[in-house]
Amino acid sequence: MKQSLQRRLSLMLGGAILLSGLVAAVASFTLAYAEAKEFQDDMVRQIALLMTRNSGVSTQIEVPRQNHADVALGEPESRISVIRLPADTRPDWLVGDLAPGFHTLETSGERLRVFIQKGPSGKTTVVAQSTDTRDEIAMNSALRTLIPLLLLLPVMVWLIMRIVRSELKPVNRLAGHLDEQPADRPQPLSDEGIPDEIVPFVHAINRLLKRVGDLMKQQRRFIADAAHELRSPLTALSIQAQNLRQARTFETMRERVLPLQAGIERARKLTEQLLSLAKTQTGTAEKAAVDVSAMTRELIAEYLPLAEVKGIDLGLEEATSLTLNAAPESLRLVLRNALENALKYVPEGGEITLRIYSDDCCNVIEVVDNGPGIPVSERDRVFDRFYRMPGAPGEGSGLGLAIAREAAANLNASLSLLDRPEGSGLVFRYRQSRES
Repeated sequence: MKQSLQRRLSLMLGGAILLSGLVAAVASFTLAYAEAKEFQDDMVRQIALLMTRNSGVSTQIEVPRQNHADVALGEPESRISVIRLPADTRPDWLVGDLAPGFHTLETSGERLRVFIQKGPSGKTTVVAQSTDTRDEIAMNSALRTLIPLLLLLPVMVWLIMRIVRSELKPVNRLAGHLDEQPADRPQPLSDEGIPDEIVPFVHAINRLLKRVGDLMKQQRRFIADAAHELRSPLTALSIQAQNLRQARTFETMRERVLPLQAGIERARKLTEQLLSLAKTQTGTAEKAAVDVSAMTRELIAEYLPLAEVKGIDLGLEEATSLTLNAAPESLRLVLRNALENALKYVPEGGEITLRIYSDDCCNVIEVVDNGPGIPVSERDRVFDRFYRMPGAPGEGSGLGLAIAREAAANLNASLSLLDRPEGSGLVFRYRQSRES
C-alpha cells in the first residue's frame, strides 16, 4: 500500500495541532469559567464591604427600595440584591444566624449565592445573586475566550498543509530532474536549495548514479572490446570454412579441418574469457570463508596432467593454513589465470610453486615460476585488456591478467608481479588484508 509522506505529515501535524488546540480550549474554557465566577464573588464581596462602610451615607450603588423578600432575583434590576438588616425586611430564604462569608441557599427552586458582611455597629449587609445569572455570565465570558481559539484551529491546519506541501517541493523537483536524466549518461543532482535533511539522500543518489555511470562505461567498453576481438577470429573461421568447402580430396579436407578446429578453440576460449571479464566487472559474487589450502590442492590436481606433459614440476609450499573471506569463484579465477600463464610460458623441465603464507598484516598467495619473466617496464601494461608483450610466444588474447586484476579488486585485494629471488623467473603475488 502506497503511503504519501505529505499526507502523513499533514495528518499527523494537523491531528497534533487539533488535539493540542482542543486540550488548550478545554483548559482555557475551564479557567475562564472559574475566573469569571471568582470575579463575581469578588464583586459581591466588594459591594458588601462598600455598603457596610457607607451604611449611613448615600452610596453610588442604587438599591431598590422595596420589600426584598418579594424581589424576583431573576429580573434584570435585581441581578444583585443588597439587604441591610435590621433596616430591611428579612427575606424568607435568609433563615437562621448565618456566619459571615459566602453561602449557597435555595428559594422557590432557585439557588442563590449569598455573601454576609457584619458591621461594627451590629448591622448586617447581605448581598445575594442568582446562581443562574452567575453561570450565564461566567459561560458567556468563557465562550468569548474559547471562540477565537476554535476559529484559529482550522486556519492552523490549513497553514500546516500548505507549509508541508511547500517544503516538500524540492523532493518533487529532484524527481523531475531524475526523470529528465538520459538513461545511458546519468548526471549528478545538485544539492542547491535542498533542505539539510535531504542532502545526504541526494549525495547517496549521486554516488549511486556515479556507480551506474561507471558500470555503463565498463559495459560499453566491454562491448566495443569484445566486438573488436571477436571480429578477427570469426573472420578467420569464415575463411577457413570457405576453404574447407573448396577442398577436392579427403586429405586436403583433413588438413584444412585442423586449423578450423584450432580457430574454433581460440574463439571458444576468447568467449569464455570475455564472459569471465564481464562477470568480474559486475562484482556481484557473494563472499564466504574459503579454505585456500583445499582450493590450491584442487587447482594443482586440475593442472597436473598439463604440467606432466611439459615435464614441469608443479608443487605446493604451505607455510600456514589460510582461510580467506572471499568470493570462491573470483579467487579461483585469479589463481587459474596465474597458473595458466605460468604453464604457458615456463619452458619444459621448469618449476612452478604455489606458496601460501601470512605476514604482519596480510594473507599472501604466490605463484612462483622460473620462466622468462616480464621486464619491469611491461609489468603495469600487461594488466591492460588485450595487451600482449611484443614477441610473446604462443597465442593469447591479453585478457588473463586483466581478468585477474578485476577479480582481485572486487575482493579488496592487490596483485603484483615481482622478480623471482632465486634467479630468473616471475612471482605472481596476491595479497589480501586479514580484515577484508
